[in-house]
This record gives sequence, C-alpha cells and structure tokens, in this order.
Amino acid sequence: MNIVILIIAITCIISYLALNDMRIFEKYKFNVGAILHRKEYIRLLSSGFLHADFIHLILNMYVLYMFSPAVMEDFGIIGFLIIYFASILLGNLFSLFIYKAQNWYSAIGASGGVAGIIFASVSLDPVLTKIGIIFLPPELSIPGYLFGFLYFGYSVYSMLKPRNGDNIGHAAHLGGAFFGLVYSVTVFPQLAMNNILYLGIMSLPLLYLSYEIFIKKRIG
Repeated sequence: MNIVILIIAITCIISYLALNDMRIFEKYKFNVGAILHRKEYIRLLSSGFLHADFIHLILNMYVLYMFSPAVMEDFGIIGFLIIYFASILLGNLFSLFIYKAQNWYSAIGASGGVAGIIFASVSLDPVLTKIGIIFLPPELSIPGYLFGFLYFGYSVYSMLKPRNGDNIGHAAHLGGAFFGLVYSVTVFPQLAMNNILYLGIMSLPLLYLSYEIFIKKRIG
C-alpha cells in the first residue's frame, strides 16, 4: 500500500499547488487545442494530478484508497501502476477522440485512473464484489456487474445527451473503466470466461456506444 499512499500524497500536493496557482492549473490540464495544435502531450497524464476542488480530490483519492488493496493483491504493484496510469492516459485519449473538433474542451481529475482500478477489481468477481455508496449502509450495496451496467449506462447516456452544467468528464471515465476491464480480462482470461454472462451484461452500454460512434457517427 506504500505506493498507493505515495500516489495519493503526490496527487494531493500537486492539486493543492494548482488550486492556488492558476498558471500551473492552465499549463497542465487536459485541453484539446493545446494537445493537438501545440503538441503538449504531457497534459494527457498531468491532468490526472489536478482537481477542480478539494471535494473532487478527496472523493477520488478515497475511492482509489478503498479499491487499491484488492487490485494490488491480484495484479501486484506493477499491475496496479499499469492499470492506474494507463487508464488515465486511455481515458484522456478517448476524450481527445470524442472532442477533437472542440479546441476549447478541457478536463482535469484522476477519475479515469480510479475508474480503471474499480473495474479491474469488479471484473474479477462481478457477482460477489459489492459496490456501495458513501454514507449509505452496506445493506444497500449492489453486485459489481449491476453497478458496472448502471455506471456505463449513465456515462453513455450523458455523452449522447449532454446537459448544460454537467462538468463530469464521462469520456475519460469510460475510457479508464474500459482499460481496467480489458486489462483484467487479458490477465485472467479463465476468470473472464467464468463470468462471461455478467461481464456481458455490464458491457451492454459500451456496445451501444460503439454503435453510436462507429456506425451512426453521432459523436466523435
């Protein structure tokens, strides 16, 4: 867990510095125009160390801390690092693909990496893994595959029908969660086959999003 504490500490320090110095915030946040036209590719990773406010930061780091032990136990330190940082990168690359025509689009947060950690954990046992909501009793927790279906469904719906004032980076969340899911399936294919029905149910919204992107060309 030492590596998790180190990542949380570094993220908190950088987020604090950026919240108190907008030059840092503007220089390292995810921004389509800066990445595509000025080739500032560092933003694809550095944005994962920035947060909009302290609530955003605390929630992300709390969830990361809670799900990290299971991922560390099953994938090891190297696997954990691959999932976390690759999920941030893939989440931002997916955002870049979706919003490539909108130079103004910006985003920040470790949510893509956190989503990757969550879904790497859930995919190992989508039935017995229970997901709860902060401040609600454990009895109201739901199976991981149902949480995944609802999470993907809400994210896909929000991407297809964006609302004013919705400042959530749904594309980054989906890209990160997708990587965590695929990485887990790749590393533990037999477990994936055993849970193929539940993983399939969980992934239905992703299949629909793929249809909307690549067949109907609605977004991207």
